Amino acid sequence: MSSENQIITDDLHESGPRHVAIIMDGNGRWAKNQGKLRISGHKAGVKSVRRAVSFAVSNKLEALTLYAFSSENWNRPTAEVTALMELFVWALDSEVKSLHKHNVRLRVIGDTSRFNARIQERIRRSEELTQQNNGLTLNIAANYGGRWDIIHGVQQLAAQVQEGLLRPDQITEESLSSRLALHDLTPVDLVIRTGGEHRISNFLLWQIAYAEFYFTDVLWPDFDEQVFEGAMNAFSLRERRFGGAAPGGA
Repeated sequence: MSSENQIITDDLHESGPRHVAIIMDGNGRWAKNQGKLRISGHKAGVKSVRRAVSFAVSNKLEALTLYAFSSENWNRPTAEVTALMELFVWALDSEVKSLHKHNVRLRVIGDTSRFNARIQERIRRSEELTQQNNGLTLNIAANYGGRWDIIHGVQQLAAQVQEGLLRPDQITEESLSSRLALHDLTPVDLVIRTGGEHRISNFLLWQIAYAEFYFTDVLWPDFDEQVFEGAMNAFSLRERRFGGAAPGGA
């Protein structure tokens, strides 16, 4: 690599995102294109998760949040949901040691109470093993919904009001934000959605208020380091305003 290209790469890295969230879409369509069952697409998607995590570690991201299973996904066919649960257990068992070896802290966000006892125990053990790691924080959103997240936070504040510990007029953006998922991490800078769809799908509704979006037609099982790097580079070239006006008042 020439010194000029190295300078450009360094500049992009300096202006790159610290926290990336990904809506992993397209497993089912990928499987259909391959003439395979939908679960084959989900299994192939696990390999893409591995690549994305490796890329995030190599590029020193602070956090990576992956939308694995939404609260609406329970409406899918029972056989597919059951297969997804088994795949989740397998992924936790097979990947957590490697994550720990690479100093990755794993957290699962969402209403995990709906999962069976075996999955809840796997989640607890995986989080416990990696909780002292200080490299990348990998958040897996499982049985997660942005509306659920906000309601859960509001319920906590309401309980404090009911107990006389908080007045309604003391409720602020900061007090609600502190009770939502990811509150202790750097804000989400970039949201990537694969699979060609252009919607949020109830993902991190509060946390992505000022995030940049990057949509790609690439189906999740085909998501690789080159696509991730393209999203990072696109982010680096954008001007973030956080609600403010552009230079010159435009």
